[in-house]
Amino acid sequence: MKKFFALVLAILMVASLAACGGSTNDATADQAKVYTIVSDNAFAPFESYDSETGEYVGIDMDIMAAIAEDQGIEYNMMNVGFDPALAKVQAGQADAVIAGMTITDERKEIFDFSEGYFEDGQVMVVAKDSDIDSLDDLNGKVVATKNGTMGAEYANANKDEYGYTTKAFEGSNEQYQAIINGNCVACFEDYTVIGDAIKNGVELKTVGEKINPSFYGFAVKKGTNAELIEKFNAGLANIKANGKYDEILAKYGM
Repeated sequence: MKKFFALVLAILMVASLAACGGSTNDATADQAKVYTIVSDNAFAPFESYDSETGEYVGIDMDIMAAIAEDQGIEYNMMNVGFDPALAKVQAGQADAVIAGMTITDERKEIFDFSEGYFEDGQVMVVAKDSDIDSLDDLNGKVVATKNGTMGAEYANANKDEYGYTTKAFEGSNEQYQAIINGNCVACFEDYTVIGDAIKNGVELKTVGEKINPSFYGFAVKKGTNAELIEKFNAGLANIKANGKYDEILAKYGM
């Protein structure tokens, strides 16, 4: 009988240790969570591929890295393109997106956003030798759009009033090339992004003033990863206070 009780006691002790061990491992796993963050792949100066290093660089990449360092966030970055990035977060295949994504009321129905981290707007873009100088001049012509962007939303919202059609492209570079090749006459692109492209030799020019000035935000699927938004906001405030944010913008000529 004594041997029986001793055996039962030993089994209970092992089970207790295993339970404690499981709790410790679970806590460690929580602490070591690695987030999957997605972004665009051709949206300089916010994200673009550096062929010399084989890495993606840009304002978004550097801001995310600085905030992660400040807040102790572990993450893997995937540069999959703008529309695919949003789709991955909506499908639960990624935890968050940072991709020059404008905060809008419509997007707030799908995503939870951080505080705005950069203000920009859209502008009309045409070929360098184009004589188009207003929306009225687009009548009967084809305007390029980039899937899922504010520029595309603006172009599609105004096409009936101004009598043009739109043609969708996956990336910024593709819509630029369509204009340069003469397949399209214009697009609406983020002011800072097209300014960077023109500065780096793309044969385009802007027409008119900045449209719809608004902020970019870091975003997660609505109702999820609230702690990640909190950490991003805290880190953003810190890097603004310590000067790191201004250093990042200066690095890219902002």
